[in-house]
Amino acid sequence: MVRLSITLTAASVRAAADLVEGLQFLARTTRLDRGCIGCSAWSDPDSTVHYVEDWATEADVRQRVLSDLFTSLLTVVESAQDAHAQFEFVTETRGLEYVTEVRQQAR
Repeated sequence: MVRLSITLTAASVRAAADLVEGLQFLARTTRLDRGCIGCSAWSDPDSTVHYVEDWATEADVRQRVLSDLFTSLLTVVESAQDAHAQFEFVTETRGLEYVTEVRQQAR
């Protein structure tokens, strides 16, 4: 899984609402892309805007980055006062068997 996390600082509450509106518009289309697990946008009371995309594979997120829609996302990001973006690559997911393994090793 790959997660794209973007945090934007808006100049005002109104600017934050405009950013969230634009990001939510893009998210509706992004959710339909092959490999998209989830996509959401929201703001905090301090006008910080958050945008997150989750992708099944690195190949899926690569296709996303090369798309015209991603260029539109970058345009929205550039309109923010300050922006921070990061891609997180998750290489392994485990369930409750992990709890069992850790507890058995601790004995």
